[in-house]
Amino acid sequence: MKNRFLELSFYNPFIQFLLLVATLFFLIYITKKLTRSYIVKNAIEPHRRKLILNLSYFLYYTLALFISLIIFGINFKEVIVFASSILAVLGVGFFAQWSILSNLTASIILFFYHPMRIGDTIKIIDKDFDLQGVVKNITGFYVLLYMPEEKREITVPNTIILYKGIELIKKQNNS
Repeated sequence: MKNRFLELSFYNPFIQFLLLVATLFFLIYITKKLTRSYIVKNAIEPHRRKLILNLSYFLYYTLALFISLIIFGINFKEVIVFASSILAVLGVGFFAQWSILSNLTASIILFFYHPMRIGDTIKIIDKDFDLQGVVKNITGFYVLLYMPEEKREITVPNTIILYKGIELIKKQNNS
């Protein structure tokens, strides 16, 4: 009796899984190289490189998981029921915390389309509060501003940055 995992055939699920893992490592290597060259060419901050890589890894691992399920013959009806119940719970959670979802969406828009960078001095134009400071960090939920006059740091939600007018007072020199 032959051992099924020792057969050297492309139709062997173990060999297919090893090929999938090798392809996954190759894609991660290529993504790192391409991202590094893009970052250098376009002078993008290192924390944005990390975000791009993390999103790419999430996509690759999710795709690899589904391909692994296909390779090993897992019943997709059971997986779909499990995934839909997880998504339903997440949907209820996000609806209950609408501000979290809007902050994440605002961070994606700020990441790709806003001229504000770390090190820039900005002023948030609003009649209720007057905030001016140096951008210290941009995260998925907030922007960290350092206010030198008051010698304190404050966090401003990304939705405020996106929906209010922002005046760039001084851009950081990248030379």
